[in-house]
Amino acid sequence: MQKVTSLITAFIFCFFINALPAQDTSIIKSKPPKSPKNIIIKYGIASFYAKKFNGRKTSNGDIFSSGKLTAACNVLPLGTWIKVTNIRNDRSVILQVNDHLHPKNKRLVDVSKLAAQQLGFVAYGTTKVKVEVLGRLRNR
Repeated sequence: MQKVTSLITAFIFCFFINALPAQDTSIIKSKPPKSPKNIIIKYGIASFYAKKFNGRKTSNGDIFSSGKLTAACNVLPLGTWIKVTNIRNDRSVILQVNDHLHPKNKRLVDVSKLAAQQLGFVAYGTTKVKVEVLGRLRNR
């Protein structure tokens, strides 16, 4: 009796296996899309320079101006071009890192007042941002 039950179960199993449609293998064979290599993206808090820094030298020797599109950052090298996006309103601006923050400062980036205005956070003082590294091209 047990053998008959086992044979019937095996027969039913084989019948249903053959009745199922074959899986489309074209999906399995396709390769995932290639993503750009070496893209660095960082998330953190941004603020903007105080008025007292206007006219002072930056770390790379330039004179800071609140009317230029520049930034200070401790985790990226000087001369790096970055795209800063305000996460709250999805506005973005392209800046060049030309200064460092104070070593104890926990913020990711400090931007010029012009950049803060374009990003739309002057009234708040700080905002959450996404920073994408674009490269190390010089504008000189």
